[in-house]
Amino acid sequence: MGNEARSHRTLRVGEQVRHALSDILMRGEVHDPVLSGATVTVTEVRMAPDLRTATAFVKPLLGRDEAVVLKALRTNTAYLQSEVARRVQLKYAAKLRFLLDESFDEGGKIDALLRAPAVARDLGED
Repeated sequence: MGNEARSHRTLRVGEQVRHALSDILMRGEVHDPVLSGATVTVTEVRMAPDLRTATAFVKPLLGRDEAVVLKALRTNTAYLQSEVARRVQLKYAAKLRFLLDESFDEGGKIDALLRAPAVARDLGED
């Protein structure tokens, strides 16, 4: 399989895993008080080239209790892996890793920087 076909497959499988994870979390299928009380968005899932590892980037609604939500996801990894494996038919069940999606925070920092008086002046916005 060529690199292009392989990368297309990793993107497609990553999206399938993201969709399955989102569905499981949205339906409250994880019996965990933190996760059943939180709205968690799975913003992206990056698959390893061999499809054996999936890194899920997550963001709790309004960025609340990020550390607590991340800990709850990691505590329930075995359950989430088995549920994802049931829904996304792969040769091997992908090992899940959870990381916070910091891209929203970065966007806010960039907006704030662009509005800073010194930067606005340097950009020539009179």
